[in-house]
Amino acid sequence: MIRHIVMWRVRGDGAIAHAANVARVKAEFESLRGRVPGLLHLEVGVDESRIDYACDVVLVSDFASREALAGYAEHPEHLRVRRALGDLRSERHQVDYEVPHQQGGETP
Repeated sequence: MIRHIVMWRVRGDGAIAHAANVARVKAEFESLRGRVPGLLHLEVGVDESRIDYACDVVLVSDFASREALAGYAEHPEHLRVRRALGDLRSERHQVDYEVPHQQGGETP
């Protein structure tokens, strides 16, 4: 299984616009649930710390394989979300890694 984590800072002129854009990013990515083959889990979180170095939104998703993650990158629903969000995101950070299989009750 491959875990795909992406964090964004979101644009917005003023607190109200920023909060609306954060909510839009969250809703758009949540709309991908059940629409992409091999996407096993999708969670979207919004930062509550408000510290200056924090990102605004995090996406944590699990894919059945590297191939499923590669398919997600080009999937029409994912491309739709990217187009819908346009340049709302000012920064993007990503980490992809293999999640070890649990063996004999061990936790990864």
